[in-house]
Amino acid sequence: MIKDAVMYSIDQFRQLNKEENILLTQHSRIRLAERRITIADIMGAIESGQIIEDYQDDFPFPSCLIFGNSKGRVLHVCASIDEGYIYLITAYEPDLERWQEDYKTRRVIEE
Repeated sequence: MIKDAVMYSIDQFRQLNKEENILLTQHSRIRLAERRITIADIMGAIESGQIIEDYQDDFPFPSCLIFGNSKGRVLHVCASIDEGYIYLITAYEPDLERWQEDYKTRRVIEE
């Protein structure tokens, strides 16, 4: 179990990046179906990706946001790792209203 880690490394995700190691919640299954994102897309994004944000206070495990690409499609994958599994929280195509053109830097949104 990874606890108190400063940040996951993308290599930790790549080592576990197999379909049988990716666990989905009911929420993530629904969101993936709505967004037409497959497990193969998730795996491609992890393989090509880099960690762009770190969420140390997430419960029950710290999580992170991975920026990646799958078949030319830019994706953000929010996930955590524990006991040899990737726990997929959600995945989506980032939009330019919330992200700068690099899709790695959040825009400052004034309310």
